[in-house]
Amino acid sequence: MNWQDFEQEQPFAAKMLKSSIEKNRVAHAYLYEGERGTGKRSASTLVAASLFCDNLQSNFIPCGDCVNCKRIKNGNHPDIHIVEPDGLSIKIEQIRSLRTEFSKSGVESKKKLYIIIDAEKMTIPAANSLLKFLEEPNVETTAILVTEQPQRILPTILSRCQTVSFKAIPVEVFTKKLKEAGINNTKAPLLATITNHLQEALALDGDDWFAQARKIVLNLYEVQKKGALYAMTSLQDEWIHHFKEKAQIDLGLNLLLLIYKDILYIQLGKEERLVFPDWREKFAADALQTSSRRLSEQMSAILEAKRKLNANMNPHLLMEQLVLNLQGGPSCV
Repeated sequence: MNWQDFEQEQPFAAKMLKSSIEKNRVAHAYLYEGERGTGKRSASTLVAASLFCDNLQSNFIPCGDCVNCKRIKNGNHPDIHIVEPDGLSIKIEQIRSLRTEFSKSGVESKKKLYIIIDAEKMTIPAANSLLKFLEEPNVETTAILVTEQPQRILPTILSRCQTVSFKAIPVEVFTKKLKEAGINNTKAPLLATITNHLQEALALDGDDWFAQARKIVLNLYEVQKKGALYAMTSLQDEWIHHFKEKAQIDLGLNLLLLIYKDILYIQLGKEERLVFPDWREKFAADALQTSSRRLSEQMSAILEAKRKLNANMNPHLLMEQLVLNLQGGPSCV
């Protein structure tokens, strides 16, 4: 990631961090919080490069070619330390080791920086040890805590950090990124909608299970318009055998919801936002035969099914109720 990418994907976070570097007002400790795949770790490395680069360009952009930039990119700069979970948690020994290391003078300069990945996974003793570290800040030391779940971090630690929120990457930006990574025009919009993580999107692109899931959901949408018997048959023959785990069912419901959103987008004249572009003509025909009110009811039914799934309702019964609620579909004006 470079600053141009960062500013495009996370404009508010990038503006805040770049401004603090330009004005020489870098905080003692930052908390980067946001969902998976929003670029928190990459941003940590980028900020590190801007702080340690020997040949900063205009606007405090790291050169990428100096010794420090190369070592940061390769993860072996002596004054930058990354702490990650050892197994399922970050243990007190890891924080103690970090504190010992940081009690020494910087190898290259007085500056030091440490990054704690998945900071919410610190054990209570580790968190308390870190708190003592944060309470005695060294003016040349910068801390970056990275987390997807800030609510699991001690409030006393949060109070000592400047929070930088990372939002979901705009779908159109991530769609372009996926296309540049080799994902075709048909799949990219859908993958950009269901994940913000590049590697996960690439994995799903080559996943036979996901390809089949997409096909089954689109088929359920089609057959449910023919009547309850067709829908129930599709559930028994395809859906139930494919969507077995709770997370898989939830994903299937998300895909189904996106179909109805596509039809609504067509009604609103926002066809550039379709996530099933290869079904544009079919959805356009359906959009002429249904009302926005009916689409709203159908999407609400799917959202209610997701709520019931999270409440551990029997998934078979849940899906049977859902397809009955979806009856009428685009044939109902």
